[in-house]
Formats: sequence, structure tokens, C-alpha cells
Amino acid sequence: MKIEKDRVVLFHYAVSEQGQEVLESSEGREPLAILSGHGNIIPGLEKAMEGHEAGDKFGVDVAAADAYGEKREGLGQRVPKKHFGGQRLEPGMQVVLQTNFGPRAVTIEKVGMSVVDVDLNHPMAGKDLHFDVEIVDVREASAVELEHGHVHGEGGHQHRGPMPACTKERPAFAGRSFITVVRWIS
Repeated sequence: MKIEKDRVVLFHYAVSEQGQEVLESSEGREPLAILSGHGNIIPGLEKAMEGHEAGDKFGVDVAAADAYGEKREGLGQRVPKKHFGGQRLEPGMQVVLQTNFGPRAVTIEKVGMSVVDVDLNHPMAGKDLHFDVEIVDVREASAVELEHGHVHGEGGHQHRGPMPACTKERPAFAGRSFITVVRWIS
């Protein structure tokens, strides 16, 4: 079965900046599961998977614009130091802040006595990426998966309590990997 819109895809991956060492890999973990065509992963990788099937192994370069976008100027913000909970902070560190819109990864730019300057761009914004991918399985999505826009069950979203307990907006692997789609727009 070939990968196309509305199919569940289980896959392993390794991601690196083009020409650099691997930043993250699913090696040693369960394969990741996505609902193809529903924005569960970055657009460039999702497009590169189209037409592949279980057993395929391939490499693909994904330009920054088709990954986490270009780095945008003007996405800096000054945050009171108290919001970092006493963490030891240094420029270049990446931390997660709790915001009114949920958790948000930021990069520390400057640490002052009472405020911290942060960059709100996604940490991978502006970077061209390389993925090595192995497609493990491809199957038809269930009606509930199509309704919710993500994979349920093994490798996907696990419900707690009676179904349906999730929302349509929740990506399949929120926070688990670089390839999860997260739009860092203020």
C-alpha cells in the first residue's frame, strides 16, 4: 500500500542539519505514526513520503522553508526571570516556557538581573534538514482517526478514559520529535 492522504504511516527516521551529525533519531524507540496529509509532520518530509510503501528506505533534504520556516526577525521578547523557575540560564540554551497558549520552546539570548531576552523562533527555523527514513507500515486510517486528524492506538495518540478524549488540534507526537509540526508564530 502506497502512502497517500488519509493513510496511517509508521516510520523510523534520523534527522540532521544538512552535512552535519544526526540531531535526533527514532532508533531504539517505537516507529512514529502519522496520518498522512493532515499536517502531523513538517510539510517537506510529508511530501517526500508520498508514494512510498512499507520497506522503503530513503534520504531526503528538506529546505528550511518546507521544514520549520525561515528564521524571522522581530520574534524576540523580554520575559521576567521569575517565569523560568530559578533555572540556571545561559545564552544559547533552549528551554520551555509555560504561556497562555501552552508550552513554548524558546532560545535564551541574554540573561539580565530580572529579565531574560528570548528568541521565539522554533529552534530549527532557518535550517535546511536531512532525513533518513524507513517506512515500517502503511494502513488505512479509521473513521475516528480521520475525524480527529491524527493516529490513535499504537504509535499514535493514546486516549485516557472513555473515547473520544482528544481534540482535533493535537498533533500525533506533540513535543516528541523535531519533525512534529509546531508553528512558532506569535
